[in-house]
Amino acid sequence: MPSYALNFYNPTVGDQLRSGRKTATIRLGDKSPKYKKGMIVTVLAGARYGVRDRVFDAVIDKVEVKRLGDLSPREIEHDNPEIRRADELARFLGQLYNRDVTEDDIVTLIRFSQIAD
Repeated sequence: MPSYALNFYNPTVGDQLRSGRKTATIRLGDKSPKYKKGMIVTVLAGARYGVRDRVFDAVIDKVEVKRLGDLSPREIEHDNPEIRRADELARFLGQLYNRDVTEDDIVTLIRFSQIAD
């Protein structure tokens, strides 16, 4: 059976995930073919091309594709508790993806819930 993961490379994300402050991820581009509502994924945090820690297993509650500029402040906050505005998120994603990101870029909002052990 195939296994799916949500990988997070930012070192602060592991703590945000464990505390429940981060309950979504916003990915650049249309990821709806890969992630579907009801899917079970392993949430991992760690260095890209390096060792990652399993944080928890989760169920995907929602997958929504839209323009970055159409995200609500609440949706943005679920991804990054430190950011509320689309222009701030565009700068943050630009650093993550190492390219210019604008409010017109298509993103995928993936909401998830931790599965209790």
